[in-house]
Amino acid sequence: MTESKFNDSEWVGLALSRYEQPLIRYATRYTGDPDLARDVVQDTFLRLCTADRRNLEGHLAGWLYTVCRNRALDVRKKEGRMDALNPGAADAYRGTDPSPSDVAARHEACGMVLDVLGTLPANQQEAFRLKFQDELTYREISQIMGVSLGKVSQLITTALETIRARLRAGIDLAQEV
Repeated sequence: MTESKFNDSEWVGLALSRYEQPLIRYATRYTGDPDLARDVVQDTFLRLCTADRRNLEGHLAGWLYTVCRNRALDVRKKEGRMDALNPGAADAYRGTDPSPSDVAARHEACGMVLDVLGTLPANQQEAFRLKFQDELTYREISQIMGVSLGKVSQLITTALETIRARLRAGIDLAQEV
C-alpha cells in the first residue's frame, strides 16, 4: 500500500511538472487573473490527488484541462468576471530568452495575430489556443470542449484561414501607405 501511494504521489508530481504552467495559462484566459488561475489549477491538482489513477490512463491531459476549464468557469461565474483575454496575459509565462530584436519582431507579430484572434468567435479562439498554445491533440480538445473531432478540425481550420486572410489584408494595406 505504501508503494502504491508512492507511485501515485510520483505520478501526480510528474503531472504537476508537465501541466501546471500550461493549465495556469489556460485558466488565466478564463479568469483574467493569474492569481485566481493559480487557485483554479491548485484545485484541479487537488482533485487529481483524489481521482482514481486507473480511470485516467491515456487521457490525463484531457481530464486535467476539462476539470480546470469547469473550475475556471465556476470561478468566473462566481466572481462575475466576463473580461476578454488581455493580450499580455498569454505572454506572461514564456520560457526562452531570444535576442531583443527577435523579441520585438515576435511581439509585433504576436500582437497582430492576437488582435485578429480576438475578433474570432469564442469557440474558434478556444480551439486555436488549445491546439497552438497548449499543444493538445484534436482528441483532447474534443473532450475538453465537448464537441466532435470534425468540429474541432473545422474550428481550427476556419480560425487559421481567417487569421491568414486578415493578416494578409493588413500587410497589403500597410504596404500601400
